[in-house]
Amino acid sequence: MQALKGYQKKFLKARAHGRKPVVFIGQKGLTHNLIGSINDALNTHEVIKVKFIDFKEKRQKGDMAANIEAEASCRLVGMIGHIAIFYRQHPDPEKRKIQLPQR
Repeated sequence: MQALKGYQKKFLKARAHGRKPVVFIGQKGLTHNLIGSINDALNTHEVIKVKFIDFKEKRQKGDMAANIEAEASCRLVGMIGHIAIFYRQHPDPEKRKIQLPQR
């Protein structure tokens, strides 16, 4: 997956603004089931919010976000407080809900 450009990240943040987190990361951290839930949510919504409940340090959240990017084949759009926004385009062109702006 290609890296997102600044204007694309801004577009995706605006799309995610009114949404609630769909995945919550608690004490157990990243598990196989959690990555499965993230994959399911990305296939359904394309852009999702993930909330870190028990991880309050910025470094921990950054490391976990990098792991999610690698394991779920998605891109981190941004992180605001304890919430991270991820994006992955749907593999089926007919089921895509979000069209990224191209300049």
